[in-house]
Amino acid sequence: VASLAVNASSPTVTRASLLSVPSHPEAGVSLRRPLGAWHSALMEAANLTQVSVDDYLNGEPVSEVRHEYVAGAVYAMAGASEEHNDLALNLAAALRAHLRGGPCKVFIVDMKVRLAVAREEVFYYPDVLVACDPRDTERHHKRFPKVVIEVLSPETERTDRREKFMAYTGIETLEEYVLVAQDRREVTVFRRATQWAAEVLKAPGDQLTLSSLNFSASLDAVYEGVKV
Repeated sequence: VASLAVNASSPTVTRASLLSVPSHPEAGVSLRRPLGAWHSALMEAANLTQVSVDDYLNGEPVSEVRHEYVAGAVYAMAGASEEHNDLALNLAAALRAHLRGGPCKVFIVDMKVRLAVAREEVFYYPDVLVACDPRDTERHHKRFPKVVIEVLSPETERTDRREKFMAYTGIETLEEYVLVAQDRREVTVFRRATQWAAEVLKAPGDQLTLSSLNFSASLDAVYEGVKV
């Protein structure tokens, strides 16, 4: 199997082709028409060079660049800033300490989430994910996360708020989806329990609460060491 790192025909394009998605009042996604919302993205992916799931999974571990996979098309991921890394590490470390000894595991950066949207295979690399389901036995990807956290950047914010919001919230086990800004002190939490309505945290005394994990952290702790 050819490595994705050296397969010149593999598309490593930007995510712009996946952004033609209708708006949701809170997150930029239509929940009522998920298949219609994904139609443009899937049609665009179908016009690119196609890579099988097996080739993607076999090639990704030896690739010098990480790729996300949407309906047969692969998309190269850009490097992250220092602030991006600090925020992901702050959250992963706090969650790991909180969950130590229990059934849940915290993964950061290199663990993929595998899901299906409109019957198409999709693999994303969230910045932080928490998996608690005993069915999740694969070593390189998880299907049943409970919490997913994405750190926003100018290049990814639209995708995280639209495409990924719709995809992640379709996962049966997901309880909370968290977006963390790196250019300002602002965290947005979407919860299944509130029909994915957005809760925006930015006041000095605000606390990030993940009810599904019985976890809470102050914004000061989330942004420790990060200049914003």
